[in-house]
Amino acid sequence: MPNEIALIIADDHALVRQGIRVFLELQPDLAVLEEASSGEEAVRLAGELAPDVVLMDLIMPGIGGVEATRQVKQVSPRSQVIVLTSYHEDEYIFPALRAGALSYVLKDVGPEELADTVRKAARGESVLHPRVAARVVEELRGNRRDVPNPFTQLSDRELDVLRLIADGCSNSEIAQKLIISEKTVKGHVSNILGKLHMVDRTQAAVFAWQQGLAMRHDP
Repeated sequence: MPNEIALIIADDHALVRQGIRVFLELQPDLAVLEEASSGEEAVRLAGELAPDVVLMDLIMPGIGGVEATRQVKQVSPRSQVIVLTSYHEDEYIFPALRAGALSYVLKDVGPEELADTVRKAARGESVLHPRVAARVVEELRGNRRDVPNPFTQLSDRELDVLRLIADGCSNSEIAQKLIISEKTVKGHVSNILGKLHMVDRTQAAVFAWQQGLAMRHDP
């Protein structure tokens, strides 16, 4: 069928993947190419198959859905990513959208609505769950601008870690300077990215420079 929309389903739960696949394959215009049980597998399949759409869970083994989304957009820029998850908190929404996800829907979505979301994604049209859309609108309206300190949600230790990230330190160097384990540093970095809605440490470093938390050192 020439107008079929090709997609990949990425979710670490086999029953979820199979349930979605069974319904979507009943649609005459949708074709499930492959299933992925991890972020790494989703990226590999996207690079090999260049699907129109990738249905992406966020919490999976390995690199996870946010990083997988970013990498999918690198290896197959034409593929549109739909986040299909149970989580609607800020620390999931904004990193996923910044990573390149076009749509963000929750797993309580109805089958027909999911199929329609896939069709819209193939046309480049975004679909956001109402809760997610409300948070995005709030963010765009700048409802947080009354908070004078953009780092107010970070602990003192997280601020220390962010300053060192902005200074170009690796996790091992941060661990040595703060006399903590590298595993603890990784935990702090993850918390920082989640609280600041950042995709990676480079974004966090740039934001720290922009907000005057750290001085940028030009070469």
